[in-house]
Amino acid sequence: MTQITPEVVAEHGLSPEEYARVLHAMGREPNITELGIFSVMWSEHCSYKSSRIHLKKLPTEGPQVICGPGENAGVIDIGDGQAAIFKMESHNHPSYIEPYQGAATGVGGILRDVFTMGARPVANMNALRFGRPDHPKMRHLIAGVVHGIGGYGNCVGVPTVGGEVNFHPAYDGNILVNAMTVGVADQDKIFYSAASGVGNSIVYVGSKTGRDGIHGATMASADFGEDSEEKRPTVQVGDPFTEKLLIEACLELMASDAIVAIQDMGAAGLTSSSVEMASKGGVGIELIMDDVPQRETGMTPYEMMLSESQERMLMVLKPGREDFAQAIFEKWELDFAVIGHVTDTGRMVLKWKGDTVADIPLAPLADDAPLYDRPHVPTPKRPELTDVPESSDIAADLLKLMASPDIASRRWIWEQYDHMVGADTVQRPGGDAAVVRVHGTDKGLAITTDCTPRYCFADPVEGGKQAIAEAWRNLCAVGATPLAVTNCLNFANPQRPEIMGQFVGCLEGMGEACRALDFPIVSGNVSLYNESKATGGGSAILPTPAIGGVGLLKDWTKSCTIAFKGTGDIIIALGERSGHLGQSIWLREVHGREEGPPPPVDLMMERRTGAFVRSAISTGCITACHDVADGGLAVALAEMALASNIGAIIDQPQPFGVAGSFFGEDQGLYVVTVKDEALADFLVAADKAGLAADPIGRTIAGRLIFELEDGDFCVGLDDLRAAHEGFFPALMGEDAALA
Repeated sequence: MTQITPEVVAEHGLSPEEYARVLHAMGREPNITELGIFSVMWSEHCSYKSSRIHLKKLPTEGPQVICGPGENAGVIDIGDGQAAIFKMESHNHPSYIEPYQGAATGVGGILRDVFTMGARPVANMNALRFGRPDHPKMRHLIAGVVHGIGGYGNCVGVPTVGGEVNFHPAYDGNILVNAMTVGVADQDKIFYSAASGVGNSIVYVGSKTGRDGIHGATMASADFGEDSEEKRPTVQVGDPFTEKLLIEACLELMASDAIVAIQDMGAAGLTSSSVEMASKGGVGIELIMDDVPQRETGMTPYEMMLSESQERMLMVLKPGREDFAQAIFEKWELDFAVIGHVTDTGRMVLKWKGDTVADIPLAPLADDAPLYDRPHVPTPKRPELTDVPESSDIAADLLKLMASPDIASRRWIWEQYDHMVGADTVQRPGGDAAVVRVHGTDKGLAITTDCTPRYCFADPVEGGKQAIAEAWRNLCAVGATPLAVTNCLNFANPQRPEIMGQFVGCLEGMGEACRALDFPIVSGNVSLYNESKATGGGSAILPTPAIGGVGLLKDWTKSCTIAFKGTGDIIIALGERSGHLGQSIWLREVHGREEGPPPPVDLMMERRTGAFVRSAISTGCITACHDVADGGLAVALAEMALASNIGAIIDQPQPFGVAGSFFGEDQGLYVVTVKDEALADFLVAADKAGLAADPIGRTIAGRLIFELEDGDFCVGLDDLRAAHEGFFPALMGEDAALA
């Protein structure tokens, strides 16, 4: 029997104070299995002990919300008795250690979060952050992550319809892999995880339990050290073909009345799923460990409870429905085992070989887990830019930006994903938001992932606000009504007050934006300790509160795209402009300066402009629409031109100089096109709505022309495309050729 020494406690990620709480909760010293269970349930990854106090400040309710945070995924009303169910999760540490399996199992886990609630998954998204492109490890990490996402999602048959990618040295030692899934269900067939019914059977289904992934949740709750390669056994191994069978078997059983509660085995595996089901239902649980399907010999209860083997689910069934359920899972060639029953004790009891090997009160494991209000200091405000540079050659600067890592085409990535499987993807990757038709209806779900980490680093409050606002804007730009948000809050070590200050600041900004835009947060994930000692001296990621937004189109055929639709259309900059260059990509890429405050976000103006854009799209007034983001107005115009192979001439005087007017990253700004004959009515309507609408040029064939006071500049679309498409193939080399 393993002796519980201070060293063993520390290896399980518990502080001396936390171990004292374990002793108080148990009334005795725990054995190694019990210690392991406390370790994973009280890990940052499972307990949210550093973040819960602040997460409670976020708005989570609204008339469209059916189920907010606390379940496997969020649920919103999309009309006609249907619901959209969605969530975003992180798989950061595993993806750095073993990028293919880390990313693949991240996709598998988020799929289970959605279909465990009764939804058929209809779309996957992702948000990826990598370090310097020339970092010696980065090409390996990019190739593994992208192939892992594609390999799993493509095999399961759920389209990966878009995402985002950033590069920054802050991610050199700790990349971020955030995965999002959206599903659709009937509102009267939504399943929850609270166990009930004393004596009801607890059933294990899916794959057998192995030794992979043990201590995965604990690993995800600590900084990386020099030994990251030694943690490879804590990374799970995925099997997408089994996941596909599991989806179909679960949905078939869900069509019956057999299920009382259901929970996927995610982080902390059998431990978290059983504890969460029992604690949510206010009941107890008894498990017979001998009956757990095992794929390796000699497994101990400790290993079985802490394994994070993939493609597994836990269910509570109604009395007498075991044989019915077993027949379904055996038909799909999946394991099925009754491994325990619901009790009224409020305790978790584990039995193995006739002995009780764990007996733990459930309340301290879940609801009474440690909760910390960690010290935090606000991020100092950045001084305004001084000696603001000017652009002497807009064409050269634009080509440089279009070829830069954060703006270059992601085609190499998304062409490895099957984004058309299911035949319901109606807007593909490359636009502001993906649009997926709700099968058998005229409705469409618009989906986006957004965050600008450099803004969050410079000013967490404004950056958090902007992350929500950009997601809102991207949904509006395709014509969708924004409904709700999921998030993945990626930060470094919360025990450092400046990092905790970033977290608190970002959540303050996010909450303010969500309330102003009636855009509640219905699900999410917190990933802390994203920093690495291995890069020398400690390396914290930029604060990265990745946002997943979902919106609804009542008629998907009326969605708008970024592509120009023909020559002769009038191009309009819609929204307030100030020429803000602080923290801009142009300032960084052209002048090597990461300076100044990020652009401010006017939430009331965002709301008004977004509503106007949606209305104009629904009436067919707008022929193309694109929100202005990284790289400013010039990059938005270039992306619209490349999407359509139609050019533009910008021939109106600009108010903020060349750099500010074309490369400033003003928020709440859209580029829209209208037919010449519709221009007058559009401008009158914008004026009545209190919006600035500035006609800046028109669409033409073949090239981008900027007629400026200091001279004319021209960029051919072929040159623009070569710059835009060249980055990833050049970076990935042979990997690009294999894609």
